[in-house]
Amino acid sequence: MDINDIIKEENLVYKRPRLLTSKAFSYCPGCGHGTTHKIIAEVIDEMGIQDKTIGVAPVGCSVFAYDYMNVDMQEAAHGRASAVATGIKRVMPDRIVFSYQGDGDLAAIGTAETIHTVNRGENILMVFVNNGVYGMTGGQMAPTTLLGMKTTTSPYGREIALSGHPLKITNLLAQLPGSYYVTRQAAHSAAAVRKLKKAVQASFHYQSLNKGTCFIEVVTNCPSGWKMTPIESNKWLEENMFPMYPLGDLKTPAQTMN
Repeated sequence: MDINDIIKEENLVYKRPRLLTSKAFSYCPGCGHGTTHKIIAEVIDEMGIQDKTIGVAPVGCSVFAYDYMNVDMQEAAHGRASAVATGIKRVMPDRIVFSYQGDGDLAAIGTAETIHTVNRGENILMVFVNNGVYGMTGGQMAPTTLLGMKTTTSPYGREIALSGHPLKITNLLAQLPGSYYVTRQAAHSAAAVRKLKKAVQASFHYQSLNKGTCFIEVVTNCPSGWKMTPIESNKWLEENMFPMYPLGDLKTPAQTMN
């Protein structure tokens, strides 16, 4: 590396992580999936674990993850990503295994798999992208949809009498003895990205300790599903999603030990 390369590297503000493939993202403009992909790929690259990392993506917007991350990826049936990840980890315990799932997948059709995976303390990382709707299939109401929130299947807003309360599944999982590290983060700002990256780094590190399940909820937006511009959706995210799903650690290793 000559002096010009060194100067360029020192002044570098952004570069595409090496572990992202050259394929352009198909996500809607402003969607948080792309940023979350970038963070995961960046951490895997920086930790030097590309050759032993295996990701699992099910149905939904998350299904495209295997097109964009240059690590071994396995597709799972709708809601079954944590079950597939469990099988992979048990057969190959030396691998770093993570699932990448949306709220319609993880907290609806996959509720049973999610709860029992964490309750058993499977030694994997589960990344849970919560945008409050079924993003891929048209913006229908999800378990995480807020009260009063309008979707294609709740055009007058979600009602408790008809659909119950929004499901804070991350809070439930934090109570299970099998969970080791549980946190809720976001990816809508530079500060949020830095915190999310630290959470991903910690989770991959904790997996080497074989202490239980790491779980990261990423509260994000869905501009298309919410019928908003990216800027409008980020503002709505802060004003409406974060009060229901406050960011921060729900369970840390120190709490687990106690």
